[in-house]
Amino acid sequence: MLENGIIMMLIIFVINIFYVTFFTMRMILTLKGYRYLAAGVSMVEVVIYVVGLGLVLDNLNEIQNLVAYAVGYGLGVIIGMKIEEKLALGYITVNVITMDNGLDLPRKLREWGYGVTDWEANGLEGGRWAMQILTPRKYELKLYQRIKEVDPKAFIISYEPKAIHGGFWVKSVRKRIAQEEEKNGQ
Repeated sequence: MLENGIIMMLIIFVINIFYVTFFTMRMILTLKGYRYLAAGVSMVEVVIYVVGLGLVLDNLNEIQNLVAYAVGYGLGVIIGMKIEEKLALGYITVNVITMDNGLDLPRKLREWGYGVTDWEANGLEGGRWAMQILTPRKYELKLYQRIKEVDPKAFIISYEPKAIHGGFWVKSVRKRIAQEEEKNGQ
């Protein structure tokens, strides 16, 4: 009897990890505009949900099943977020402000394959150099690292653009960054 109870807890735990991972991925895909992929994921998600919830509801007198459901839910959120981080869907816009244009950061970033728009700006303490960079999210951390290599004091703000239209950025930037990464063996 004890063995059956432990097996039931493990089944509920694992089912809920899968359910919430799919749920998290569906939400992220929906927010990123991948509607058909999100719909496909949601079909799998709902089957897993119904099976898992049915097992819990059929065994409500066993508190450990409810605990397994709750712990599996929390772990599923974490796993779903980790998967999304690895997929790194979409693009990120990075605004950089530097005090020293002599560092030639825009030129270096362009050489590394990033699309950079730069302009002179004014801050509280005088002249600055501002840049806007669009990059696929999978290159986001590498971009930060490269900016900090050139200017450790650079002010960096990033956000996800809702829509991108026009320019050469999307296809050619992705291609140039991938070529630069391959060339540098990274």
